[in-house]
Amino acid sequence: MKKECRVCMHRCALEEGQTGRCRARANKGGEIVCANYGQVTALALDPVEKKPLRRFCPGTKILSVGSFGCNLNCPFCQNHDISMADAGTKRKVYITPEELAGRAQELETEGNIGIAYTYNEPLVGYEYIRDTAALVRKAGLKNVVVTNGSVKEEVLMEVLPFVDAMNIDLKGFTEGYYRMLGGDLETVKRFIRHAVRRCHVELTTLIVPGQNDSAGDMGRLAQWVAGIDRKIPLHVTRFFPAFRMSDGSPTNVHAVYRLAEEASKYLDYVYTGNC
Repeated sequence: MKKECRVCMHRCALEEGQTGRCRARANKGGEIVCANYGQVTALALDPVEKKPLRRFCPGTKILSVGSFGCNLNCPFCQNHDISMADAGTKRKVYITPEELAGRAQELETEGNIGIAYTYNEPLVGYEYIRDTAALVRKAGLKNVVVTNGSVKEEVLMEVLPFVDAMNIDLKGFTEGYYRMLGGDLETVKRFIRHAVRRCHVELTTLIVPGQNDSAGDMGRLAQWVAGIDRKIPLHVTRFFPAFRMSDGSPTNVHAVYRLAEEASKYLDYVYTGNC
């Protein structure tokens, strides 16, 4: 019998043993389970600015962790080797929430402030984030989620009580662009509205030449964000060829600065990245 996964807008209807399009959730025994629970594919101590976060604990470091799977299919993904991977990946190592939280505490002597859940889409495996984040919060450390914001509010509310900051991709501001990426703009907008009420939020828009690089789109995006709070930081970042767009050209630096200037008409904190 099919079982519907309700984590994101795709609502995959899965037969017994079948995995959803995110590759991280599966029907096992008639229940939808987190197939990537504790399966770590990347672990590194990073500057918090790399998340990117510019107005949250600047100058500190954070233990960044990733698994496999993502519910979008961005053709320019920089982390496609894990975000597009499934349970068959050889990179994974099982780490319990207790072990990961313990590792974060050990790294306090090196300036670590907590854990950032990142690299792939962390919220397709929200149960692991929730369980680990609760332990990290209990230890007096911080939790950061780097996400595409493409999950239902019910999932967001499972993790938000333990989250201190988020960087959310707002990839563009047209439904057509989001459909090309396998996503839904309205889902992300709702996610952002809920998140800003409960934690520090910064947004990132990657500028892809010929796709989301018009001043009009950036102006509408920035005006919408300002309608929530003009003090929400926005990172306008430069595209570099990767994955299925490896034969493209990097975004013109001047185009990034031009779009950042457009966004600055409406927002107080606009940063450029990868320039």
